[in-house]
Amino acid sequence: MGERVSIQTADFDLGAEVAALRAGDGGVGAVCSFIGTVRDRSDGSAVSAMELEHYPGMTERAIEAMIDEAHRRFDIRAARVIHRVGPLDVGDQIVLVVVSSAHRGESFQACEFLMDYLKTQAPFWKKETTPEGARWVDARVADDAALARWGIQASNAG
Repeated sequence: MGERVSIQTADFDLGAEVAALRAGDGGVGAVCSFIGTVRDRSDGSAVSAMELEHYPGMTERAIEAMIDEAHRRFDIRAARVIHRVGPLDVGDQIVLVVVSSAHRGESFQACEFLMDYLKTQAPFWKKETTPEGARWVDARVADDAALARWGIQASNAG
């Protein structure tokens, strides 16, 4: 398996990523994946586009640390996170989390843990284009609450 984290402008292919994660690992009995996409609404407003920015180097290190923590907490074999940056349109794929394990429960939990962590702790900045103009999106209280159930306190919501 190649790198565990990729920050990229290009789209990704779920089938290819799952095949790469499973390649050569006969102990994989389960693979769980999550794909996030650009929605056409946010906080009651129409959204026509989104732009994501990151801090090169720091973002990858932060996500690598998240994957390390998932390995400590769950009996998983491998994990891969792809996050897109740059301009995106409604319906475009934004993020992919893929986790393999011997049994499904660990994959499901680790995948959800990684997404909750990504939503609150990964250094990304998101700008939505709405009829009222472009706006930077603040973290949400619900995202902090999702992370808190894993025993991690965050106060990102503004």
